[in-house]
Amino acid sequence: MRLAILSDIHDNVWKLDRALDAARGADALICLGDLCSPFIVHQLGRGFAAPIHIVFGNNDGDRFRIGANAAPYPQIGIHGEMMRGEFGGRRIAANHYDFIARPLAASGEFDVVCYGHNHVYDVTRTGRTLAINPGALMGATFAADGSRTDVPSTFVMYDTATGEAQRVEVA
Repeated sequence: MRLAILSDIHDNVWKLDRALDAARGADALICLGDLCSPFIVHQLGRGFAAPIHIVFGNNDGDRFRIGANAAPYPQIGIHGEMMRGEFGGRRIAANHYDFIARPLAASGEFDVVCYGHNHVYDVTRTGRTLAINPGALMGATFAADGSRTDVPSTFVMYDTATGEAQRVEVA
């Protein structure tokens, strides 16, 4: 089973279009929050036919309308702030925050823990658990003083059969 894992869209509809094109053929998509505007849900629902699993981030302010916009798309599931499930025989947890993901990964309860929030691509192993931060689809990181650094827009394709996570850059 192939999973497309993305995070931190921040309303970048252009990068999301390209990511959805690149993710075609994936068996499911996991979105780790910070979609931002509710209209992004329509783009996800129209652009990806397989199951879509969404967890909320800190910038998903209008959760009511995000949920309402998901209603017409039977392939979209909204999991609140945390998702736990089995995909292709792998136990996977997903949330938005790195400070939640690190202890989840260290617990050894999951094969894969997915997170976003800090906009920094990172795939590391903690014990037997693979921790995946697909980076920010929006293509920027921000320092504490608010200054911005442009970075590649990325997401991850994860193969449950091989356990490999592949970084995908979106132009």
